[in-house]
Amino acid sequence: MKNNLPKIAILFSGTGTNMAYILEYLHGKELEVVLTLTNNPQAKGIEIAESYGVPCKIIEPKNYENRESYDDIVTRELQIYQPDLTVLAGFMRILTSVFTDRIKAINLHPSLLPRHKGLQAIEKSYEDAFPTGGASVHWVSSELDGGEVIMQKEVSKESLSFEAYERKIKTIEKIVLAEGIRAALS
Repeated sequence: MKNNLPKIAILFSGTGTNMAYILEYLHGKELEVVLTLTNNPQAKGIEIAESYGVPCKIIEPKNYENRESYDDIVTRELQIYQPDLTVLAGFMRILTSVFTDRIKAINLHPSLLPRHKGLQAIEKSYEDAFPTGGASVHWVSSELDGGEVIMQKEVSKESLSFEAYERKIKTIEKIVLAEGIRAALS
């Protein structure tokens, strides 16, 4: 552990591709990933975290009576590792104030916020009347995808199929997330 590097925790729910990007390009260089945490015991990202030797905690919501008790246990787990920043990279849960009032966190969202909060943001963005879409990194607040935007990157939709647009969003997400982490830590 390099004590002079800022420490982050990453929360994810699925494939972990954005987490993998952080681990490959930032971990051990610009920051130290001290913990990864998922709500999904089937998440492919678990193997990625383990391949980098980073602790990965699996905390399933079904084991808790409500969202607040789940958020409390996640918050306590994060506090053990004392990250300077927690990064939500495809963490598919709406967090309560139990989490948002106690944890300094940023979230990656695949639209140009405040447009298209919540699920299916890429689809909604592709189908809207704007010539561009994109990805945002924002501070996590108790309002879904409502915290202050830190960083955004735009993508032109002109003459792109949905599949091509989605690929472009997935590519820029990683870049905007890395830049957003740097900005949030500075």
